Amino acid sequence: MRNEGNTVKQRQNEQVIRYVNNDNGPTLGYTEGTGVKIIRQDGLLFKDLNKDGKLDPYEDWRLSPEERAKDLASKMSIDQIAGLMLFSKHQAIPGSKGFNPATYDGKSFEESALEPYALTDQQRQFLAKDHIRHVLVTSVESPECGARWNNLLQQVAESEPLGIPANNSSDPRHGLDASTEFKVGGGSHISIWPESMGLAATFDPELARKFGEIAAKEYRALGLSTALSPQVDIGTDPRWFRFGMTFGEDPHLSADMARAYIDGFQTSEGEAEIAEGWGYDSVNAMVKHWPGGGSGEAGRDAHFGYGKYAIYPGNNFEQHLIPFTEGAFRLNGKTGQASAVMPYYTISWEQDKKNGENVGNSYSSYLIHDLLREQVGYDGVVCTDWSITADAPEDITRLNPGGRCWGVEEGYTVAERHYKLLMAGVDQFGGNNEAGPIMEAYQIGVREHGEAYMRRRFEQSAVRLLKNLFRLGLFENPYVDVQKTVETVGCEAFTQAGYEAQLKAFVLLKNDNQVLPMKSNKKVYIPKRKLPARSNWIGRPVPASDGYPVNLDEIRRYFEVTEEPDEADFALVFIESPHSTMGYSKADVAAGGSGYVPISLQYGPYTAEYGRDVSIAGDPRDVLNRAYNGKTVTVTNAGDLDMVLETKQRMKEKPVIVSLTLNNPMVMAEFEGAASAILANFGAVEKSIMEVITGSAEPSGLLPFQMPADMRTVEEQHEDVPHDMRVYVDSAGHAYDFAYGLNWSGVIQDERTATYGKRLSSMNK
Repeated sequence: MRNEGNTVKQRQNEQVIRYVNNDNGPTLGYTEGTGVKIIRQDGLLFKDLNKDGKLDPYEDWRLSPEERAKDLASKMSIDQIAGLMLFSKHQAIPGSKGFNPATYDGKSFEESALEPYALTDQQRQFLAKDHIRHVLVTSVESPECGARWNNLLQQVAESEPLGIPANNSSDPRHGLDASTEFKVGGGSHISIWPESMGLAATFDPELARKFGEIAAKEYRALGLSTALSPQVDIGTDPRWFRFGMTFGEDPHLSADMARAYIDGFQTSEGEAEIAEGWGYDSVNAMVKHWPGGGSGEAGRDAHFGYGKYAIYPGNNFEQHLIPFTEGAFRLNGKTGQASAVMPYYTISWEQDKKNGENVGNSYSSYLIHDLLREQVGYDGVVCTDWSITADAPEDITRLNPGGRCWGVEEGYTVAERHYKLLMAGVDQFGGNNEAGPIMEAYQIGVREHGEAYMRRRFEQSAVRLLKNLFRLGLFENPYVDVQKTVETVGCEAFTQAGYEAQLKAFVLLKNDNQVLPMKSNKKVYIPKRKLPARSNWIGRPVPASDGYPVNLDEIRRYFEVTEEPDEADFALVFIESPHSTMGYSKADVAAGGSGYVPISLQYGPYTAEYGRDVSIAGDPRDVLNRAYNGKTVTVTNAGDLDMVLETKQRMKEKPVIVSLTLNNPMVMAEFEGAASAILANFGAVEKSIMEVITGSAEPSGLLPFQMPADMRTVEEQHEDVPHDMRVYVDSAGHAYDFAYGLNWSGVIQDERTATYGKRLSSMNK
C-alpha cells in the first residue's frame, strides 16, 4: 500500500511476473499463481498455457501462426469462440472516467481505495464468464497505470483454461483533441502528432509511415496490440463531422497515406521481427470504414438514426474502395495487408448488386462476402462498428443507450442480427460484452445448416482472430515492463518527431505583403474567445467559456503581449472552423418540422436554398423526405467570425494574423478579407504555431481537400464525388483548391503538387 494524501490505495492482486529466456527463441513471460508452467523440449522452453503438462501445437512458437491458430481453434468450445468474437465496450483506466458503469468489489472507484489500474468487476466478469479477449481501452491515467492494468488483465486471462492473452486496442490517441469517443489521447503522456488530416496535408506518405512506427512502439509499451485506425474513408462530403479524421477527399492520396501508415504500425524489423514482418513492435491495424463512410446524405453521420444512409448520386461507389484495395490491402511491407477491417454503420443505399438489400454495411452479404471476401480476396478479420446489434433507440438523436442496427431495426431479434452478420462474413462484434446472443446465433445456424457446418464457421473466424495474436508474440509474453513503458511512451525522441510533423502540417493559405514571418519581440494583441453553453456531439453539456484561447506564457516567449490593440504591432486571432449541428434538430421537430436541418460550413446564419427538394434515401418509419430547404441554422462558434472582424476594426491598418484550426472545409469569404495572413493547422501545440509565425519553421503543407466558394456549391456537389466544388478564390487571386498552399516564396509547386495534380487530372478525364 502507499499513502496519497489521506487516501490509502491498495494494490489489486499484483503477482510476480517471471521471465525465462530461450537461447534460440523468444523470451517467455508468465505470472506466478496462474497455473502456467514451463515445458522443456528439444532443448527449448515453452509455456504450458492449457496446464496439461504437454506441448500442444498452439504452444509451440516454432510453428506458424496459421498452424497454431488452427490447433487452438479446434480445442476451443463454442462459448469460448463466441467470447473471442466479442470486442469489448470502451474501458477507461480507472473505470470511473469512462462511458460505462464500473465498480470495484461492488463499490465505486473512490470508495474502493484501489489503485487506478485495478480491474473493474465488469472486466473480471467479461474475461472469465464471457471469455472476452479483445478489449478497447480509452483514457489512461498515466503510462505506468496503463502498463500495470495490462499486466493485471493478462494475469487473469492467463489463469483461464486455455491461457489465451488479451488483445488490447485503442482508437487514435496521439492528437490534441480527446473530445470524441474515437479520439482518446488528448495529448496526455504520449507524443503529440497532427490529426490524420494533418498527416495528409504533408502529402508525405513516409511521414505517415514514421508516425505508425513510433505510435506502434508506444502502443506496445502500453500493452496495446491493435489500433482501431487508420480511418481511410475519402471525405467526399465536406460537411461530415468525421471529415477531419480522414486523409482528405482524394482517393489516391488516401491510399498512399493508408499504405504507409499501416506499414508503420504493423512492421517489425531486426530482432523485433518474429516472421513475415510481424513481431514484438507490430500493432494490428483495423482499417475503417469499409466500403467508405464519407458520403452520408447531406453530410449527416451514421452514429445516429437520422444519418444512416450513405448515398451515391454521382455513381461513384468504386472510388471509395481505392484507399482499401490500393492502399490498406496492398502494403509495401512484408505484412501485406491490414490485419482487420471495420465496416461503417451506414446503409450504402442501392449498392447491393446481388440481393437488393438496403442494410447496414456489416449486415450486407454482398458488401462483405461477395465484394470484400470474394472479389477483393480479403481474408483478415472483419469487425463490426460498435453496438450494431442492440435495438435502436426511439430517439434517433441518442447515441447511448441503444444500438445502431440500421436496416434491420424491425423483424430481427438481437440473436438473429448476430446470425445475419455471421452469415455475411463478419468475424467479430464491436462494443458487445455478452456472449449469449452469439450462442443463440450458433443454435439458429445449427437448425438451418447442422452442427458441423456451424462449428466450421466459428472456427474460421477463430483462426482469423487468433492469428493476429500469435503474429505479435502475445502467447509467449503478453506482459510489459512498467519501467520501460515509462521510458518509452512520450519519450523525448518520439515527442520531437511528433513536433516536427506538426511543423510540416501547417498550410499557409494567405500571406498579404509577406507579413509572415513576423519578427519576434514585437507587441501582439490576442482577443479573448467567447463560446456559449452548448452540447457536444453525444449530447453532453459543455459550459460557456470566455477567456484567452491560448497559453499567454507560451506566446510571451516570442512576443510582448498587450491587451490594448492601439499599442500592438499586430494581432493574432485563434479560431476554429465552424461547429455546426449534425443535421438534425429537436427544436425543429418541436416547431412542427421534420427535424432535418442543414449542416453549415459558414459562421453566419445559414438558410438552405439549394438543397434537394426530395431526399435520395428515406425511411417511411421515420421521415421519408429529409429535405430541409428554407430552414436556418447557426453554428455554436459564430463568435469566431465576430472576433476576427472586430479585431480588424480595432487594429485599423495593422496586420491581423488568423491561426485557424480546421476540422472541415469551410466558407472563407466571411473573414478572409479582414486577415493579413491565415495559417491553418490540423492539431498543433502553441509552440509549433509560434515557430512558424516567427519564421523558425517554414510552412510546407498543402490542402488535402477543396475549400468551397460558398454554401451553394456545398449543397450542389455530390456527396460521393471528390473535387467537385467551386473553390474559394481569395483577394490575392489564389484558389483554395486541393494541393494548394503557400511558403515564404509564394504558391508551392513541387514534386507533391506535380504527382497528385497529375493523378487528379487523370481521374477527372
